[in-house]
Amino acid sequence: MRILDRPSPNHGPRAGDGRVDILVLHYTGMPDAAGALALLCDPAAEVSAHYLIERDGTVHRMVAEDRRAWHAGRSWWRGETDVNSRSIGVELENPGHDWGYLPFPEPQMTALETLAAGILARHPIPPERVLGHSDVAPRRKIDPGERFDWRRLARAGIGHWPDALDRTDGPVPDAEAALRLLGRIGYELDDPGATAAAFQRRWRPARVDGLLDAETRRRIAVLAGSG
Repeated sequence: MRILDRPSPNHGPRAGDGRVDILVLHYTGMPDAAGALALLCDPAAEVSAHYLIERDGTVHRMVAEDRRAWHAGRSWWRGETDVNSRSIGVELENPGHDWGYLPFPEPQMTALETLAAGILARHPIPPERVLGHSDVAPRRKIDPGERFDWRRLARAGIGHWPDALDRTDGPVPDAEAALRLLGRIGYELDDPGATAAAFQRRWRPARVDGLLDAETRRRIAVLAGSG
């Protein structure tokens, strides 16, 4: 896989010990890759990511992995509020929900699998810490969205998708217990509806309404038990 360098000035030192143990996936949410690259490399925008993958599979590297890119913004995961310092951020070219949300094409997914495998080989990122932007910022973000194929990514050894998610049996906790389990998984609980929608977008993409129906609660229990 060939990686094109497109350096962004928008980065800084990682806080703490510099350890990277989170991978965050985004979509660009802009009409095309050229506009997204321009924004991510604009010092006035104060945003960036380590990599951007175009729909044809072309990979751009904007920030070195030992530097803190500015991709997650205000975020939270398992008590960590400086997700940027602990993570690698990868943007996927996709117009997103505001510009005509599209499926993620084969060349792009193949390039992501190759890129992510290399990232995981270089950093101790456990499967349960391969996340979407909406997972770490459920009140603000909805990317990479319900069309992203997390199951496929897990089959490639990146992240996880427990087999029990696709069954219909298993315990179904009540709503209060399900919220506690969402916190155990790692989600922020300040806005339960937004958090439930973020969970569905990732783990039950056929229904994203923010309601803790029985199937959503069952899947929450599966994930809480697998992490």
